[in-house]
Amino acid sequence: MNLVQVREFHVELDEILHEGGPAPTAPRLRGAICAVVKNPYAGRYVEDIMPMMEALKPLGLEMTRRLVALLGGKEKIDAYGKATIIGVDGELEHGACWHVPGGYAMREVLGGARAIVPSATKVAAAGARVDVPLHHLNAAYVRSHFDAFEFRVPDGPRPGEIVFILGMSCGPRIHARAGGLQAKDIKGEDGQR
Repeated sequence: MNLVQVREFHVELDEILHEGGPAPTAPRLRGAICAVVKNPYAGRYVEDIMPMMEALKPLGLEMTRRLVALLGGKEKIDAYGKATIIGVDGELEHGACWHVPGGYAMREVLGGARAIVPSATKVAAAGARVDVPLHHLNAAYVRSHFDAFEFRVPDGPRPGEIVFILGMSCGPRIHARAGGLQAKDIKGEDGQR
């Protein structure tokens, strides 16, 4: 049985040109990509869902590569996150199958990012929105990169589907000035500082 059956991919990109105040030197990019996938466990309880996690690894890599290309290359990306929306015939735990395939794919393609990949998940009907949390890929305490990317698929997830989402951004929030650890001061020892 093929555990990963993709119905569609959906991509969104924000090019933020201004936030008020002085004009930024360059636009800030944020983007997200999703795959709408048939949920092989929908409508029933399955004890061992780990095969789905393993089966999603190639999809995580494909989606990461697509999003990196959309944002102009891995050297520009410095924040990431992931999310899932599980159709109403599924359960939250089905979304947990995305932790390894989504998170480790981004780390691999982006070149060994150290910070934990923030995540959000929910069970919802088609068209539901989710905020994909974002933070710096090498140090979770870099406040200038705390952000979220609101994402939705108009016709998904259907009751027996899951929307698997990856998000990334290039640069800090425009006019970030809330203090804390600066990206230039990251030590890179533990993924936090």
